[in-house]
Amino acid sequence: QVQLVESGGGLVQPGGSLRLSCAASGIIFSIYDISWYRQAPGKQRELVATITSGGSTNYADSVKGRFTISRDNVKNTVYLQMNSLKPEDTAVYYCNARTQYNNYWGQGTQVTVSS
Repeated sequence: QVQLVESGGGLVQPGGSLRLSCAASGIIFSIYDISWYRQAPGKQRELVATITSGGSTNYADSVKGRFTISRDNVKNTVYLQMNSLKPEDTAVYYCNARTQYNNYWGQGTQVTVSS
């Protein structure tokens, strides 16, 4: 059974930091491209960052220079380090694992940036 379990969300003040984790099981983790998406209330889900199976990374313009995605193929875990958080970063953050043939989602973790 495939599982992607996100953790690390919460309430943080503007300018603060959070680190999200996505722990995977039931897949050959190292061959998957892993992405973080987010969805704010009333908005479409948007791609935040991707790390490929080879370790290449891509970021949405809105988070470049503030967020860093990384992966640990021994722990089957992907991280999203989020710094200099803004109220507009408030959303549910989802982990996605994808190959050419498979596509899996986690249940999401809430991030709220507010004073």
